[in-house]
Amino acid sequence: MRLLAAALGCVLLVQQQLPPVPPLPQPPFDEWLIGVRAEAISLGIREETVAKAFDGLEPVPTVIQRDRTQAEIVQTLDEYLQQHVSRKVVQTAQRMRATHASVLGAVSEHYGVPPGVLVAVWGLESNFGRFSGVRPTVATLATLAYDTRRSAMFRSELFDALRILDSGDVELEALKGSWAGALGQPQFMPSSFLLYAQDFDGDGRRNIWSSTPDVFASIANYLAEHGWTKGQTWGREVIIPDTLITRLPEVAPLQTSGCLARRQMTAPLPLSEWNTLGVRTISRAPLPKADIQASLIMGVKRNFLVYPNYQAILEYNCVNAYGLSVGLLGDRAR
Repeated sequence: MRLLAAALGCVLLVQQQLPPVPPLPQPPFDEWLIGVRAEAISLGIREETVAKAFDGLEPVPTVIQRDRTQAEIVQTLDEYLQQHVSRKVVQTAQRMRATHASVLGAVSEHYGVPPGVLVAVWGLESNFGRFSGVRPTVATLATLAYDTRRSAMFRSELFDALRILDSGDVELEALKGSWAGALGQPQFMPSSFLLYAQDFDGDGRRNIWSSTPDVFASIANYLAEHGWTKGQTWGREVIIPDTLITRLPEVAPLQTSGCLARRQMTAPLPLSEWNTLGVRTISRAPLPKADIQASLIMGVKRNFLVYPNYQAILEYNCVNAYGLSVGLLGDRAR
């Protein structure tokens, strides 16, 4: 903290190091839950829903342990793509696309998102439907909301989970997800479920745990609502001439705002300008003639031009390794 003091016509700047203010101690969980219960009811959530969800509720220590000890996996972009778009994964994606061709076609026609992209997101989020979460969501979110590290965010998600129960889309026993509260095969947080989950099979419930039509439609609706444009692709792998690399900071500097993934890509330029700069497809052909803006992402060995639809993928998970995996796997799932 900087304190400005004036004395005898002189101004003195003093830098004072103050110890961090410790967070206020939390009351016991049971007492804390009384306040959460009252707030939930004040927000319009039915009292019987809250009573059932909170009956016998206890914090889950393993959730806090997972939150505190997340492994930091350091991989280059090329290594990540090699692992997540391997030959085995591609073959599984192709098989799943063929298996679910009918419903994927219907969903794609309705929302404008290609079947391959839907399969790719599904594959990365749930291992092609094999994982939808096993942890009781209310207990998970209550534990994370009680913890002081990100309590406000998870308290809000807890209330949204209660709203899901209130809607009748899922019973309490089936409301399960990851250790962080992400739900079902699309791995939606409760807030995203309320905004984007879809009832595509028409049974009156948005079932992202076991209804494949609802899962695909929910993923498609999320991407469409975040800007996916029908009929356009996400981007492509390209070859960059050596002479361009040293000029990039001048002709196409890195972006300076947004999440880390966006700050790792260049400012967008028209495809025609990238062509003029010598960028080529991996078959060494000129780039397609299209009135579209594209940003460059550089890896150690592989480079990509990404188009506006790529930004919708980043809204799902703003990590370039993830976004490029979705795009490449979606292309190869055909």
